[in-house]
Amino acid sequence: MTSSVVEVIAAGARSESSVWAAALREAPDWEPIFSPLAPDAVAVGLETVYEAYLVHYGRPRLFFAPDEDEAVLLGDYLYAHGLVRVAETGGVRAVRVLADLISRCAALRAEGLGGDGDAWLDAARALGGTPDGRAVARALEQHSARVGA
Repeated sequence: MTSSVVEVIAAGARSESSVWAAALREAPDWEPIFSPLAPDAVAVGLETVYEAYLVHYGRPRLFFAPDEDEAVLLGDYLYAHGLVRVAETGGVRAVRVLADLISRCAALRAEGLGGDGDAWLDAARALGGTPDGRAVARALEQHSARVGA
């Protein structure tokens, strides 16, 4: 599943725009972070939204934006595509979960507060995930490394 998630996200970027295709890393530093905590059906959408979050606030795994302006546009493109992908597999309720997540994390960032990892965990659970303690600890550790928390 891991390689197929990367392939779907990358193929989407390539087909959408030469700008997004050029932003793909030659050697992705890919690791699934929160999708292992949620149902497989929403993995691509969840990881696409998470990649958007990393483009805006952390160290992306699949993309590299050469400047801040492109990072904003690339992140927003990925947010939109992640929500579309989740809508296709999880419906309106799943889109609401991720829209709330994006809003919650943006508010935390704007206020300079932590807790975004917990927000991602809550979203994975709201999408139907039932992760065990070990998987949660791993996801939070990986997330911290990506966002410098």
